[in-house]
Amino acid sequence: MGLFHWTQRSADVLQSGGVIGPDERLPWPQTGLMGVQHVIAMFGSTVLAPILMGFDPNLAVFMSGIGTLIFFLITGGRVPSYLGSSFAFISVVIAVTGYAGKGANPNIGLALGGIIACGAVYMLVGFAVQAIGTRWIERFMPPVVTGAVVAVIGLNLAAIPVKNMAANNFESWMQAMTFVSVGLVAVFTRGMVQRLLILVGLIVATLIYGLFTNVLGWGTPVDLAGVANAAWFGMPHFHAPEFNAHAMVLIVPVVIILVAENLGHIKAVTAMTGKDLDQYMGRAFIGDGLATMVSGSVGGTGVTTYSENIGVMAATRIYSTAVFFSAAVLAVLLGFSPKFGALIQAIPLPVMGGVSIVVFGLIAVAGAKIWVDNRVDFSQNKNLIVAAITLILGTGDFTLTFGEFKLGGIGTATFGAIILYALLNMGRHADETQGKAH
Repeated sequence: MGLFHWTQRSADVLQSGGVIGPDERLPWPQTGLMGVQHVIAMFGSTVLAPILMGFDPNLAVFMSGIGTLIFFLITGGRVPSYLGSSFAFISVVIAVTGYAGKGANPNIGLALGGIIACGAVYMLVGFAVQAIGTRWIERFMPPVVTGAVVAVIGLNLAAIPVKNMAANNFESWMQAMTFVSVGLVAVFTRGMVQRLLILVGLIVATLIYGLFTNVLGWGTPVDLAGVANAAWFGMPHFHAPEFNAHAMVLIVPVVIILVAENLGHIKAVTAMTGKDLDQYMGRAFIGDGLATMVSGSVGGTGVTTYSENIGVMAATRIYSTAVFFSAAVLAVLLGFSPKFGALIQAIPLPVMGGVSIVVFGLIAVAGAKIWVDNRVDFSQNKNLIVAAITLILGTGDFTLTFGEFKLGGIGTATFGAIILYALLNMGRHADETQGKAH
């Protein structure tokens, strides 16, 4: 298979229960429509993450397309994946920049320097995997560690929507109305609507919020003046990074989450397609790391593989990398529309708060799901202690100071989980060695 060459299959293959593999494609019109579906699937989360960090969501969508194209090229067009804004950066970016939760982030440069550093370390991990494989990663980051760290990402963020995104009782009720709306979409709809539960729930909640405020006058109304005044076409607004050692030390540990996400993505796609993609693991890490560096260098968020798009692949049984190429091109085009960006900015803050509660909760539960899927045995004290301490360090934002550097909750939880597991595992190996000696 060449980089831009796929074996064309007809839609009849799907009707007969077949699949479209990574090296195959449907006719281009249908491939393009599938690309639109993948853009929609990633849209809600890719837009939400930059808003929560004070980044430009329009630029984030633009760079998600650029990042996906970079990933496509580095992996030789062999790994079906879309790279969207990573939620793993949210808490550390907020900690580094002191972002208050509304409007543009005035200290975005500090975050961008850290994101670039994280991407560079990610690339180094990729080169190491290319050289010696993935077993060393799986040894230092077993499911009990990765599950705890992923859960902490969501738990550490919990106070942001609860404390900072509702100014009064009415707005708190609007947050509740929003997460109930998302829950109803998740449970009582089917098909693509259910797949887009975040986006559909957000739209429904915004309409209800507009009814209460713009029509009944109960709160701050939805303001669409910015949408009306924005141009249809225009260049994205780029930002320059600032390289601050303290910021980089806090943000670089996110690489552990990115590695775990990408590792899981490759394993999931391998299981779904029946094609062994482990040989491309190192290249996938390098591609994701380079895409994160490029995104951070112009003002975009760090990027990662998206579970939303895995869901679309599982539902459609279409794994063609041509679909992701077309999705990336569409995202780049959307990035050139200021009106699109203004529409995103018009979403009421309480609605975003309600959606954030859902998303952060889902991140926390995703960590628990890693434990369940890998059958982590909590009757072993080693696993129990690692998970328990990691969760409290991250949720309580336990901070350690090293001279002028401060390592916040996510950092202490991440490094703590890895170091504590290695320490407790040494004790187990020592016991095993003594047993063999006797």
